[in-house]
Amino acid sequence: MGILEGKNILVAGVTHNTSIAYEAARIAQQEGATVLVSNFGRALSLTNRVVQKLDPVPPVLELDVTNADHLAALPDAVREHVDHLDGLVHSIAFANPETALGGKFLETGWDDVATSLHVSAYSMASLTMACKPLFREGASVVGMTFDGSVTWPSYDWMGVSKAALEATSRYLARYLGKEGIRSNIVSAGPLQTIAKKAIPGGSSFDDVWAERAPLGWDPTDTTPTAKAIVALLSDWFPATTGEVVHVDGGLHSTGA
Repeated sequence: MGILEGKNILVAGVTHNTSIAYEAARIAQQEGATVLVSNFGRALSLTNRVVQKLDPVPPVLELDVTNADHLAALPDAVREHVDHLDGLVHSIAFANPETALGGKFLETGWDDVATSLHVSAYSMASLTMACKPLFREGASVVGMTFDGSVTWPSYDWMGVSKAALEATSRYLARYLGKEGIRSNIVSAGPLQTIAKKAIPGGSSFDDVWAERAPLGWDPTDTTPTAKAIVALLSDWFPATTGEVVHVDGGLHSTGA
């Protein structure tokens, strides 16, 4: 019996089979979960294709987390497939690579900053609240970050958004804990995902991890990160909330 046996999980942000979200969905299924996935817009057709590799093929919901109507309709859309949710994976982020990344921090206008914060941080709260009527006691929300406690070259307003995401998770933990709902974040090292490719100079992170990660780091292997997500979705962390769990080969613990 898997650690998610009998649980229903929504994985938001599955785009490509190299993504952390895809691997989390795959492992969640292996561990016994019924999985639903979501995406929106032009990415939705890509999601529909990539989930054909999963067994069973999960339902794909159209969900733009910046669209209030989509969020309001989400509970009914989920109920077409399952009657409740036990977990939510928030793997959603966006910052305009032309204006908000790549060393343009001091020149980025508010509209682009607002978009990054809305999609990458606020959406964890709005999506969680949209799912809240579906949650059972013991439900788990898991988000994804790239260590927002420090600055990174070129990461700029996405770094600010990730710091906001981490804070958002802590406040969700604070306010939803009394209802038995946990909220945690997994902080992954650099992985060869579409999101990383959008960061100007993002490949330079690989050299840093190759040199400094105590356990080493394989930027092509999303499995360790996905396993951490699945573990946090399970009942094996019943008293852990408001936490940032690092899956980065230990680099966060090292100095220069």
